Amino acid sequence: MKTLANPTQRLRLGFIGGGLESSIGATHRYAAHLDGHFELVAGVFARDQQRNQAAAQAYGVDPDRVYADFQAMARAEAERADGIQAVAIMAPNAVHVPASLAFLQQGIDVICDKPLATDLNEARSLLAESRHGPALHLLTHNYSGYPMIREARDLIARGAIGDVRLVQVEHASAFGTHPLEQQGSKALAWRTDPGQAGTSSVLGDVGVHAHQLLRFVTGQEVSEVSAELSTLVPGRRSDDNAHVKLRLSGGGRGMLWASFVAAGHRHGLQIRVFGSTGSLYWHQEEPERLELRHQDQPHQILRRGEAWLSDAAKQATRIKAGQPEGLLEAFANVYSDAAELIRARREQRPSAPLARLCATAEDGLLGMVFIDACVRSNEAQGRWTSLD
Repeated sequence: MKTLANPTQRLRLGFIGGGLESSIGATHRYAAHLDGHFELVAGVFARDQQRNQAAAQAYGVDPDRVYADFQAMARAEAERADGIQAVAIMAPNAVHVPASLAFLQQGIDVICDKPLATDLNEARSLLAESRHGPALHLLTHNYSGYPMIREARDLIARGAIGDVRLVQVEHASAFGTHPLEQQGSKALAWRTDPGQAGTSSVLGDVGVHAHQLLRFVTGQEVSEVSAELSTLVPGRRSDDNAHVKLRLSGGGRGMLWASFVAAGHRHGLQIRVFGSTGSLYWHQEEPERLELRHQDQPHQILRRGEAWLSDAAKQATRIKAGQPEGLLEAFANVYSDAAELIRARREQRPSAPLARLCATAEDGLLGMVFIDACVRSNEAQGRWTSLD
């Protein structure tokens, strides 16, 4: 079970993005504070300075530590004796690499939203920089923070469903069903702008979550893809739907569906893994439930909080069974893992093993390799394309 951190040991955190109008910003704030590991003390919350200052006031951040841009913030905070120890980046995709580099080069640990970058070359440059210096670069693949996803990972690793043969994973949402970017929606405008979203809008937004979830749960890598990327909303500048056939490193096969035009779906993230002796099923809208279906034995419904679950599931749990946990708690697990990794680096000690479930820049690079291969496959009319 989770325990609260000592308030005197809270890590000083800065934000890039996360203004008052940002829903993901609110999620980051709640997650960062839930277990008491972080204290928000500085930031660039919005490009507009009036909204920037308004957010700082609402969050209790000293006006002297509200900056006009991330370059100024990185330099100033690195020079302070009480400067930030980590920065969380939740700005549009095109900001991820330049902002990450600004802080990594000052020795400040980075917690960044996915995707790692807007294209593969950017991702490789960022990974090289993160390996060059002491600071960590971590990614908020928050769905891997769910206790029952960690249970699924543990079950597969222990051979509970035999050898993985088939995987069906999808992240099919409806937020782009209507062309709201053509009606002034700022959130959808940058997501459908290739210059800000990257080489594939739909894969960069939701597809990398499905790809990372597959890798995290099964322990396998995607080796080849056959992809079709589509633009289904008239007048849209980017792709908004992807169907991808997969070949896996262990010999299995899979399908990945990523979309933000799946009308009627509010979220749509789910994964099915079929092995040689059974299967697992998890749906993000019912995150406390994991179905374990044996081929020749009774099926089981596993629920979060029970005593017989794995250590990984227990460590990601806060309250007893029957009292539901959800997205904020899963996101907070990522922040708790990040806090342990950051403290371990600073204290020059080994980190707790379960904290290493947190995604890193290496995972981010694999996500960009996946996107790049899908784009190349689509351009070749779905030809099977190897991942680098």
